[in-house]
Amino acid sequence: MLIKSDVVDLSTPTGVMRTYVHRPAHDKQVPAILFYSEIFQQTGPIERAARFMAGQGYAVLVPEVFHELNPIGTVLGYDDAGRDKGNADKSAKDVQGYDTDNRAMIEFLNKQDWYDGNLGAMGFCIGGHLAFRAALQPEVKSTACFYATDLHTNVIPNKPNQHSMERLSEIKGELLMIWGKQDPHIPTSGRVLVYHKLLEANINFTWHEFNGQHAFMRDEGDRYDAQLALTSYQLAIQMFGRTLK
Repeated sequence: MLIKSDVVDLSTPTGVMRTYVHRPAHDKQVPAILFYSEIFQQTGPIERAARFMAGQGYAVLVPEVFHELNPIGTVLGYDDAGRDKGNADKSAKDVQGYDTDNRAMIEFLNKQDWYDGNLGAMGFCIGGHLAFRAALQPEVKSTACFYATDLHTNVIPNKPNQHSMERLSEIKGELLMIWGKQDPHIPTSGRVLVYHKLLEANINFTWHEFNGQHAFMRDEGDRYDAQLALTSYQLAIQMFGRTLK
Protein backbone atom coordinates (compact mmCIF):
# COMPACT_ATOMS: atom_id res chain seq x y z
CA MET A 1 0.00 0.00 0.00
CA LEU A 2 1.38 3.38 -1.00
CA ILE A 3 1.41 6.03 1.71
CA LYS A 4 1.91 9.77 1.94
CA SER A 5 3.22 11.95 4.73
CA ASP A 6 2.16 15.44 5.78
CA VAL A 7 2.86 17.86 8.61
CA VAL A 8 0.20 19.69 10.60
CA ASP A 9 0.68 22.17 13.42
CA LEU A 10 -2.08 21.73 16.00
CA SER A 11 -3.05 24.26 18.62
CA THR A 12 -3.03 22.99 22.19
CA PRO A 13 -3.44 24.79 25.53
CA THR A 14 0.33 24.51 25.98
CA GLY A 15 1.35 25.73 22.53
CA VAL A 16 1.63 24.59 18.94
CA MET A 17 2.25 20.87 18.55
CA ARG A 18 3.80 19.72 15.30
CA THR A 19 2.28 16.41 14.27
CA TYR A 20 3.44 14.18 11.44
CA VAL A 21 0.63 12.40 9.59
CA HIS A 22 1.44 9.23 7.65
CA ARG A 23 -1.51 7.61 5.87
CA PRO A 24 -2.53 5.59 2.83
CA ALA A 25 -2.26 7.54 -0.41
CA HIS A 26 -5.86 6.75 -1.39
CA ASP A 27 -8.78 8.86 -0.16
CA LYS A 28 -10.87 6.09 1.38
CA GLN A 29 -11.73 6.33 5.06
CA VAL A 30 -9.32 4.54 7.38
CA PRO A 31 -8.83 4.05 11.14
CA ALA A 32 -6.21 6.15 12.90
CA ILE A 33 -3.43 5.44 15.39
CA LEU A 34 -1.98 8.01 17.79
CA PHE A 35 1.69 7.04 17.64
CA TYR A 36 4.09 8.08 20.41
CA SER A 37 7.84 8.32 20.07
CA GLU A 38 10.63 7.79 22.53
CA ILE A 39 12.01 10.86 24.34
CA PHE A 40 13.90 11.73 21.15
CA GLN A 41 10.72 12.66 19.17
CA GLN A 42 10.35 11.66 15.50
CA THR A 43 13.73 10.15 14.72
CA GLY A 44 14.42 8.02 11.66
CA PRO A 45 13.46 4.75 13.40
CA ILE A 46 10.22 6.27 14.70
CA GLU A 47 9.29 7.66 11.30
CA ARG A 48 9.98 4.30 9.66
CA ALA A 49 7.88 2.50 12.27
CA ALA A 50 5.01 4.96 11.80
CA ARG A 51 5.15 4.64 8.03
CA PHE A 52 5.20 0.86 8.35
CA MET A 53 1.96 0.99 10.34
CA ALA A 54 0.46 3.43 7.85
CA GLY A 55 1.21 0.86 5.17
CA GLN A 56 -1.10 -1.56 6.99
CA GLY A 57 -4.02 0.75 6.26
CA TYR A 58 -3.99 3.30 9.09
CA ALA A 59 -3.60 7.05 9.41
CA VAL A 60 -0.73 7.38 11.87
CA LEU A 61 -0.25 10.61 13.81
CA VAL A 62 3.15 11.22 15.43
CA PRO A 63 3.11 14.27 17.75
CA GLU A 64 6.17 16.03 19.04
CA VAL A 65 5.71 14.89 22.61
CA PHE A 66 7.70 17.71 24.21
CA HIS A 67 6.52 20.50 21.93
CA GLU A 68 6.21 22.96 24.84
CA LEU A 69 9.91 22.63 25.63
CA ASN A 70 11.62 22.64 22.23
CA PRO A 71 11.56 24.51 18.92
CA ILE A 72 9.23 23.00 16.34
CA GLY A 73 10.95 20.22 14.44
CA THR A 74 13.36 19.23 17.20
CA VAL A 75 14.79 15.73 16.95
CA LEU A 76 17.19 14.61 19.68
CA GLY A 77 20.15 12.37 18.98
CA TYR A 78 20.58 8.83 20.27
CA ASP A 79 23.51 9.96 22.40
CA ASP A 80 24.20 11.16 25.93
CA ALA A 81 23.21 14.75 25.18
CA GLY A 82 19.96 13.70 23.54
CA ARG A 83 19.12 11.28 26.33
CA ASP A 84 19.82 13.87 29.02
CA LYS A 85 17.69 16.50 27.27
CA GLY A 86 14.84 14.06 26.65
CA ASN A 87 14.81 12.86 30.24
CA ALA A 88 14.82 16.46 31.48
CA ASP A 89 11.86 17.24 29.21
CA LYS A 90 10.03 14.17 30.49
CA SER A 91 10.40 15.38 34.06
CA ALA A 92 9.50 18.98 33.21
CA LYS A 93 6.28 18.44 31.25
CA ASP A 94 3.01 18.58 33.17
CA VAL A 95 1.42 15.16 32.75
CA GLN A 96 -1.98 16.68 32.02
CA GLY A 97 -0.45 18.26 28.94
CA TYR A 98 -0.49 14.83 27.33
CA ASP A 99 -4.26 14.68 27.83
CA THR A 100 -4.80 18.00 26.05
CA ASP A 101 -2.39 16.90 23.31
CA ASN A 102 -4.54 13.82 22.78
CA ARG A 103 -7.70 15.89 22.59
CA ALA A 104 -6.12 18.16 19.98
CA MET A 105 -5.27 15.20 17.76
CA ILE A 106 -8.69 13.63 18.19
CA GLU A 107 -10.40 16.91 17.31
CA PHE A 108 -8.18 17.18 14.23
CA LEU A 109 -9.08 13.65 13.17
CA ASN A 110 -12.78 14.27 13.58
CA LYS A 111 -12.54 16.97 10.90
CA GLN A 112 -10.84 14.75 8.31
CA ASP A 113 -12.83 13.12 5.53
CA TRP A 114 -10.35 10.23 5.43
CA TYR A 115 -10.87 9.24 9.08
CA ASP A 116 -13.47 6.53 9.74
CA GLY A 117 -13.88 7.15 13.49
CA ASN A 118 -11.96 4.11 14.78
CA LEU A 119 -9.00 5.07 16.94
CA GLY A 120 -6.04 3.25 18.46
CA ALA A 121 -2.75 4.22 20.09
CA MET A 122 0.78 2.84 20.01
CA GLY A 123 4.17 3.82 21.37
CA PHE A 124 7.68 2.89 22.41
CA CYS A 125 9.55 3.52 25.69
CA ILE A 126 8.09 6.73 27.19
CA GLY A 127 5.86 6.62 24.11
CA GLY A 128 4.55 3.28 25.38
CA HIS A 129 3.49 5.09 28.54
CA LEU A 130 1.99 7.93 26.50
CA ALA A 131 0.04 5.44 24.40
CA PHE A 132 -1.21 3.97 27.68
CA ARG A 133 -2.14 7.52 28.68
CA ALA A 134 -4.02 7.95 25.40
CA ALA A 135 -6.06 4.87 26.31
CA LEU A 136 -7.73 7.06 28.95
CA GLN A 137 -9.53 8.86 26.11
CA PRO A 138 -12.95 7.30 25.53
CA GLU A 139 -12.48 7.16 21.76
CA VAL A 140 -9.44 4.87 21.94
CA LYS A 141 -10.48 1.28 21.25
CA SER A 142 -7.10 -0.44 21.51
CA THR A 143 -3.54 0.40 22.48
CA ALA A 144 -0.15 -1.25 21.89
CA CYS A 145 2.47 -0.38 24.53
CA PHE A 146 6.05 -1.42 23.84
CA TYR A 147 8.30 -1.51 26.94
CA ALA A 148 6.39 1.39 28.50
CA THR A 149 8.59 3.21 30.99
CA ASP A 150 7.50 4.85 34.25
CA LEU A 151 4.18 3.07 34.63
CA HIS A 152 5.71 1.43 37.70
CA THR A 153 7.32 4.64 39.05
CA ASN A 154 6.33 8.17 40.01
CA VAL A 155 8.72 9.89 37.62
CA ILE A 156 6.07 11.69 35.56
CA PRO A 157 3.00 12.26 37.74
CA ASN A 158 3.69 15.97 38.40
CA LYS A 159 0.27 16.31 40.05
CA PRO A 160 -1.44 14.26 42.75
CA ASN A 161 -3.84 11.59 41.51
CA GLN A 162 -2.82 12.14 37.91
CA HIS A 163 -0.46 9.19 37.39
CA SER A 164 -1.71 6.99 34.56
CA MET A 165 -1.90 3.93 36.82
CA GLU A 166 -4.23 5.80 39.19
CA ARG A 167 -6.80 6.23 36.41
CA LEU A 168 -7.20 2.66 35.20
CA SER A 169 -10.97 2.80 35.55
CA GLU A 170 -11.02 5.19 32.58
CA ILE A 171 -9.52 2.63 30.17
CA LYS A 172 -12.32 0.99 28.19
CA GLY A 173 -10.40 -0.43 25.23
CA GLU A 174 -8.01 -3.36 24.85
CA LEU A 175 -4.33 -3.17 25.80
CA LEU A 176 -1.38 -5.02 24.28
CA MET A 177 1.59 -4.89 26.67
CA ILE A 178 4.98 -5.96 25.29
CA TRP A 179 8.19 -6.05 27.34
CA GLY A 180 11.84 -7.02 27.13
CA LYS A 181 12.94 -9.21 30.02
CA GLN A 182 16.48 -7.79 29.83
CA ASP A 183 15.25 -4.19 30.02
CA PRO A 184 16.95 -2.42 32.97
CA HIS A 185 14.43 0.44 32.84
CA ILE A 186 11.50 -1.84 33.70
CA PRO A 187 12.75 -4.57 36.08
CA THR A 188 10.83 -7.73 36.87
CA SER A 189 9.39 -6.18 40.01
CA GLY A 190 8.07 -3.24 37.99
CA ARG A 191 6.46 -5.47 35.38
CA VAL A 192 4.86 -7.58 38.13
CA LEU A 193 3.44 -4.44 39.74
CA VAL A 194 1.86 -3.26 36.48
CA TYR A 195 0.54 -6.73 35.65
CA HIS A 196 -1.26 -7.13 38.97
CA LYS A 197 -2.73 -3.62 38.85
CA LEU A 198 -4.19 -4.34 35.40
CA LEU A 199 -5.63 -7.60 36.69
CA GLU A 200 -7.14 -5.92 39.73
CA ALA A 201 -8.73 -3.25 37.53
CA ASN A 202 -10.25 -5.92 35.26
CA ILE A 203 -8.62 -4.38 32.18
CA ASN A 204 -8.92 -6.26 28.86
CA PHE A 205 -5.25 -6.87 28.07
CA THR A 206 -2.71 -9.32 26.70
CA TRP A 207 0.81 -9.55 28.08
CA HIS A 208 3.99 -10.61 26.29
CA GLU A 209 7.54 -10.77 27.67
CA PHE A 210 10.41 -11.50 25.30
CA ASN A 211 14.12 -12.04 25.78
CA GLY A 212 14.98 -8.59 24.52
CA GLN A 213 16.68 -5.44 25.70
CA HIS A 214 15.19 -1.99 26.04
CA ALA A 215 14.46 -0.52 22.58
CA PHE A 216 14.63 -3.90 20.84
CA MET A 217 12.13 -2.53 18.29
CA ARG A 218 14.38 0.38 17.25
CA ASP A 219 15.99 -0.48 13.92
CA GLU A 220 19.16 1.41 14.77
CA GLY A 221 21.84 0.46 17.27
CA ASP A 222 23.02 -2.82 18.73
CA ARG A 223 19.88 -3.57 20.78
CA TYR A 224 17.68 -4.06 17.73
CA ASP A 225 16.23 -7.55 17.41
CA ALA A 226 14.59 -7.88 14.01
CA GLN A 227 12.91 -11.19 14.80
CA LEU A 228 11.31 -9.91 18.01
CA ALA A 229 10.33 -6.68 16.26
CA LEU A 230 8.53 -8.61 13.53
CA THR A 231 6.68 -10.74 16.08
CA SER A 232 5.69 -7.65 18.04
CA TYR A 233 4.46 -5.81 14.96
CA GLN A 234 2.36 -8.85 14.05
CA LEU A 235 0.75 -8.83 17.50
CA ALA A 236 -0.10 -5.15 17.16
CA ILE A 237 -1.43 -5.54 13.63
CA GLN A 238 -3.63 -8.44 14.72
CA MET A 239 -5.10 -6.45 17.61
CA PHE A 240 -5.72 -3.33 15.56
CA GLY A 241 -7.23 -5.44 12.79
CA ARG A 242 -9.71 -6.95 15.25
CA THR A 243 -10.59 -3.75 17.04
CA LEU A 244 -10.35 -0.95 14.48
CA LYS A 245 -11.35 -2.53 11.17
